[in-house]
Amino acid sequence: YVRFHLISPLIQQSAENIVLFDTFVSILSHNLGEPAYEADVAQLEYKLVAGEHGLVIRVKGFNHKLPLLFQLIIDYLSDFSFTPAVFEMITEQLKKTYFNILIKPETLAKDVRLLILEHGRWSMIDKYQTLMNGLSIQSLSSFVKAFKSQLFVEGLVQGNFTS
Repeated sequence: YVRFHLISPLIQQSAENIVLFDTFVSILSHNLGEPAYEADVAQLEYKLVAGEHGLVIRVKGFNHKLPLLFQLIIDYLSDFSFTPAVFEMITEQLKKTYFNILIKPETLAKDVRLLILEHGRWSMIDKYQTLMNGLSIQSLSSFVKAFKSQLFVEGLVQGNFTS
């Protein structure tokens, strides 16, 4: 079991940065779909989570091939690229996801409660409005470059691994 948290102070600076981060993680997951399929067949699991303060990478499975899967994820992260069509598809999916959160009373209530309790939190309404105003491909590219330049990493490795 390997878990790494790539933390960046950049994410919480604005509602636009949070939306750009969600877009980045979704595109990264989309890009990994095909190359990581063989790992899935070999009973290796991975998950990319857009956390509140950064990207959480979780991989688990048999230890002798796990580093290859983790390296694949890191390679796709470091050489991040996307097409305009994928960008449009992911932003449309995010619009639907944000809207679905807003129309459910229990998730909206949770968001409002956290907005009151947490300093510097951006509401789902702010994120939805930012996404509806439109994101540019250039802004995503600039955000990803800045994100990769301002990272702090925490990691946990459990299992049959040497240092």
